[in-house]
Amino acid sequence: MAKLILSLEGSVIREVPLDKERIMIGRKPSNEIQIENLAVSGEHACIVTILNDSFLEDMGSTNGTLVNGNPIKKHILQNNDVIEIGKYKLKYIAEAPAHAPAEDFEKTMILRPAKAAPKPATEPAPAAKPSMAPAAPAAAKPAQPASAPAAVAATVAAATTGKPGEPHMLAAVQILTGPSAGRELDLVKNLTTLGKPGLQVAVITRRPQGYFITHVEGAKFPIINGKMIDAQAQPLHDHDVIELAGVKMEFFIKK
Repeated sequence: MAKLILSLEGSVIREVPLDKERIMIGRKPSNEIQIENLAVSGEHACIVTILNDSFLEDMGSTNGTLVNGNPIKKHILQNNDVIEIGKYKLKYIAEAPAHAPAEDFEKTMILRPAKAAPKPATEPAPAAKPSMAPAAPAAAKPAQPASAPAAVAATVAAATTGKPGEPHMLAAVQILTGPSAGRELDLVKNLTTLGKPGLQVAVITRRPQGYFITHVEGAKFPIINGKMIDAQAQPLHDHDVIELAGVKMEFFIKK
């Protein structure tokens, strides 16, 4: 788990684990990291953490936010980055070893649906089933190959209902409006960034429970099926329509 080390003039004040998706920094007591100093705005900056990546955003503060001596509006934090807010410094420490196991786990989740998908096509030949029986994923699905749509629906449900450890199929987004209308983007990465920097940015994360969208930058939050989401990660369902940075796009599960 990544963390911040808060210091003033070289003296460490506290360590703050980034154990929430959204952590506010500012002078108000409501902030997760409160810095009682007049040079710090009430809600000065925000850090959004998705999987192993953290995004820093200045919330329109009076005196600004610096990273490694440079003013920023939005910044993807890297290990050992130093955030400066007033006279205070917050050093970002990333837990690098956590990245590799997460990637390996996600690769496993990709491979499982690929093995299960051919089963509906072989349902007329019962002799093909015994070879699949020793595998753990196949043992749980003998009753499902009644039809291809049923098998697909079961996998889609695993991707959208949030059952821990259930594999899910790959997904994509298709642009519906604007100059790129019709273009498809496969969501094969653990984290995909969408939007326009400086206007509105969101990220779609691929987790064992399914796909989730989280607001990262911009005064307005993304809209899903006509309703604006909040600061928390929002699960995505097949054929959800996302409105982001003036562009509409459709999220869908690939079959």
